[in-house]
Amino acid sequence: FYFYINTASVDLRQVLLFLLFFLLIADFLKNRKPPNYPPGPPALPFLGNVLNIDAKQPHVYLSKLSEVYGNVFGLRLGRDRVVFVTGYKLVKEALVTQADVFAERPDNPLGNRLYPGNSGLFFSNGQSWKKQRRFALSTLRNLGLGKRTLELAICEESRCLLEELERQKGDAFNPARLLNNAVGNIICQLVFGRRFCYSDVTFQMILQNISETVHLQGSLWAQLYEAFPIIMKHLPGRHNNIFRNYETFTSFIRGEVEEHKKNLNPDSPRDYIDAFLIEMKHSSHEPVDGFHEFNLVLNSLDLFLAGTETTSTTLLWALLFLVKYPDVQEKVQAEIDSVIGQSRQPMMSDRPDMPYTDAVLHEVQRMGNIVPLNGLRVADRDTTLGGHFIPKGTTLLTILSSVLFDKSEWDSPERFNPGHFLDAEGRFRRPDAFIPFSAGKRVCLGEQLAKMELFLFFVSLFQKFRFSTSEGTELSMEGKVGVTRIPYPFKICAQPR
Repeated sequence: FYFYINTASVDLRQVLLFLLFFLLIADFLKNRKPPNYPPGPPALPFLGNVLNIDAKQPHVYLSKLSEVYGNVFGLRLGRDRVVFVTGYKLVKEALVTQADVFAERPDNPLGNRLYPGNSGLFFSNGQSWKKQRRFALSTLRNLGLGKRTLELAICEESRCLLEELERQKGDAFNPARLLNNAVGNIICQLVFGRRFCYSDVTFQMILQNISETVHLQGSLWAQLYEAFPIIMKHLPGRHNNIFRNYETFTSFIRGEVEEHKKNLNPDSPRDYIDAFLIEMKHSSHEPVDGFHEFNLVLNSLDLFLAGTETTSTTLLWALLFLVKYPDVQEKVQAEIDSVIGQSRQPMMSDRPDMPYTDAVLHEVQRMGNIVPLNGLRVADRDTTLGGHFIPKGTTLLTILSSVLFDKSEWDSPERFNPGHFLDAEGRFRRPDAFIPFSAGKRVCLGEQLAKMELFLFFVSLFQKFRFSTSEGTELSMEGKVGVTRIPYPFKICAQPR
């Protein structure tokens, strides 16, 4: 009997060892690099390099790897290989010169769960993406994008924001909530046809959930889910908050859609939801075009997410930088006083006459490094990039922060210097390497809206208030990285000018 048990134990160990050996060989063969594939650090079996990436500052870690392996290098993240691209010239080649090759999104476990069936504006591909992006752009233009009507709406929201700042009575406060409300209300007017009171409890909860979700989608939790979706799907952890928050978002938007259906006027769309419902009813589309209610909800969600977080985060960085550099704040306010004065609100037509203010705002976007890593792309055919072979189906990620801090493109990339955007005569200039909104076919859908909001909110704030810290307070210029890079919570004082 003892001999039988011992023999069985030996056989089981042999089976397990054979199974492990078989899996290691299979893993090696599956992830064997083709000739001239981009170089990269050694990877562990099964895990790859996923545990090597600095979850707190991934863009910094990846930029350091480029110093060792070159501007095009590869990592293995769990089951997938990803090629990373750094530096202005090669990022431009990938996003612009080879735009047709790298226009699509890769198969993505997180995206597939959040946006099933090739839905939404960000994760979708092919005909659905092209039709929906074109429809969203034309609808936003019809609703006032780039026109005086939207400019007036932003000015009115600026007035509400300034009133909230006045209520602080010069005491130290955290500006994040107020800026999120103000910026969020602009996209809400375009998508939902209404704004929300700054004390609206539901709206506050939605904005808080957006901030958490955007952080988590760029965190180690999301990386682990992408690398090991079958396992992570059944494990507890903060990645599950992403899915719970999306359920809250979509439930909120479904409620907005139902309200719109009750009083829809086919001849007079009030917002994006109205326009989409009318398009569903009165135009003939193929199913793959994506004109159905499920897609309406997710498209609205994408517009809401993208139209809130990045712009409000940029304004937060603007406050931080101009508090840290009071001489810059004084020069901005002197230009505002000279061009606009104190008696009227700013207008977009003022911008050409305010080159220094424009330069400061652009330098805030560069140094703030709001979206360090960009969105994933996939090669739709074999190609070469930077002299390396990129096989069809390879996932590619361009590192935008490497462009905004490219030493060959900026005189002093690590220093806050508005002169990066001024010529010798003090006129505004925009260097080619300034691409905070990405570039090519997937350039940010809301770039024009963001530019208008940033200028009008920024100038309104510094026209009416001088911002500073409480005595003895030192503000951190470090950022917390998720999908966006946001400042750590801080408090400032707003003194009426």
